[in-house]
Amino acid sequence: MRLEVAPDLSRTPPTVNPLTQSLSRFDEGLASLALALMVLLPLVELALRPMMGRGIENAPVLVQHLGLLLAMFGAIAAERHGHLSTLGSSLAQRGGERQQRWVQAFAKGGSALLCGMLSWASWRFVASEIETAHPLAYGLPVWWVQACMPLGFAWLGVKLGMRCATSPLPQIACGLLLTLGGCLLAAVVDGQGGRLWPPLALLLLALVAGAPVFAVLGGLALALFWSDGLPLASIALSHYQITVNPSLPALPLFTLAGLVMARTGAAQRLGALFVALFGGGARGTVLAAAVLCSAFTAFTGGSGVTILALGGLLLPLLRNAGYPEQRGIGLVTSASALGVLLAPSVPLIMYAVIARVPIMDMFLAGLLPALVMVVCLLLFGGFLRGNARADPVLSSRPNARQALAAAWTSKWELLAPVVAIGSLAGGLATPTESAALTAAYALLTQAGAHRELSWRLLGRCLSECAQLIGGVMLILGMALALTNFLVDAGIPDLAVEWVQGAIPNKYLFLLALCAFLFVAAALMEIFAAIAVLVPLLLPLAQSYGIDPVHFGIIFLAAMEVGFLCPPAGMNIYFAAAMFGKSIRYVGRAVLPAMLAIFVGTLLIALLPALSTGLAALMARAPVG
Repeated sequence: MRLEVAPDLSRTPPTVNPLTQSLSRFDEGLASLALALMVLLPLVELALRPMMGRGIENAPVLVQHLGLLLAMFGAIAAERHGHLSTLGSSLAQRGGERQQRWVQAFAKGGSALLCGMLSWASWRFVASEIETAHPLAYGLPVWWVQACMPLGFAWLGVKLGMRCATSPLPQIACGLLLTLGGCLLAAVVDGQGGRLWPPLALLLLALVAGAPVFAVLGGLALALFWSDGLPLASIALSHYQITVNPSLPALPLFTLAGLVMARTGAAQRLGALFVALFGGGARGTVLAAAVLCSAFTAFTGGSGVTILALGGLLLPLLRNAGYPEQRGIGLVTSASALGVLLAPSVPLIMYAVIARVPIMDMFLAGLLPALVMVVCLLLFGGFLRGNARADPVLSSRPNARQALAAAWTSKWELLAPVVAIGSLAGGLATPTESAALTAAYALLTQAGAHRELSWRLLGRCLSECAQLIGGVMLILGMALALTNFLVDAGIPDLAVEWVQGAIPNKYLFLLALCAFLFVAAALMEIFAAIAVLVPLLLPLAQSYGIDPVHFGIIFLAAMEVGFLCPPAGMNIYFAAAMFGKSIRYVGRAVLPAMLAIFVGTLLIALLPALSTGLAALMARAPVG
């Protein structure tokens, strides 16, 4: 159940019906255009402010609403390419071919029905906005952009419903009837109230049958609001609120910057630099692989991308240095999960948005814990042990001259974090403007300095980024609606009272928290876990005197194990496909890393200064 920006190599994407081929690229084109404008508008705003004293009218809000377009149409593109996050190992993979078809039809048909209900709920929300007619910018009513929500859910429902049949006419009939049926059902039951357990049972079946995670979360929110007789438009409101959050545009923009570097030769240039810095022997190559994989994942936003971009480079280097192949695969697979704590990691920004803490504080808080996690991986994971019979011809010590030459070659990539964090820390740009600067920097350097970014490759990067963000935003929107219901019902307050009565000691609570998060990481997609669990667990942690920034680092550190733990750990599936090994082989290779991540998470939990000390030191530093 792990959503990655690169294609899932363990699955084949769904085929496109010939009748829909004329529109098959419209969603990608619209989402990619929205993303390109999200890069361009903040840059124009930055340039106009000092020159003319004012910039584009309501530019930040325009960028936020472009994010709504990106989310809806990127999700439609993600569905077409088979990248919507599901449970992973489902009933649809069991039994004979006929049984699998029926199970898949149930999952897709149920999802289409739910999309129809969400489309109707979104329309009710948009209809209320039409009555007030708030302006967005330059006289453009905000509901014109909001209208993409009912349209997008309806379109997504039709596409999911079409998966229930194999020939063109039945496909169209299934798509239209199921989506319209969902709209009518929502119109009938809205505000009525009823028994909760029948829809819950059906949603559980849909989840294990392979329904997308967003559909199950949205269905659960629909069921809860319906059972209490609450308006279903509240779900659409939650989706809208999270999608146009002021800090959220930083997510797709940083992700685009990382994807551009992953799809060009940046990985090879950085690999040469790190090998020169640490040496070409077994130990030096291990250190280089661990640091490089962690840093690369922070920028690309997906550890699967790191495996695909660096695996073919690092595994031969490790083998040539005499390192055992299985341990080398385990190192690359597990180290690729450790970039979550490093800026500008997408989950790091996402936590800051959900928990309402400054993004810069989270960036600073993750630096030392990320180093702790890498050290724990190398020591407690056993990757620094000997047993390597290195070829003396292929082994080498750190070489300052080669390192300087490699640093000069990769100078543009090394400056990217300076652009990202420096513009934000120096107060020169807002988080969105900093992310736009970083994306533009990556585009210009890879296209101009290295001449490795063609128009075709740029289009591919825009499309992949739109698919990732679209799938993630659907999950976040539905999860926020569910969380809002639970908060209004007082569930977090009840949890605080119960847990404080059962666990009176702060350190016992931290131990129980780490254990719980490890289980959750194995079962939940990381973005869904952030959206669902953070609003519930953060008040609980604060009741024990745990700082929100410290809690966020604990949470994200524990979530790193989810990349390695079946059935949700997509790193295992990516590595198996990349290196041509069985899933069991890769699973055995990463077992020591899972223990190391748990040890590292405990150290971070028990030593809060690792997370909060650097930010506190920066706050006390004299200005000027």
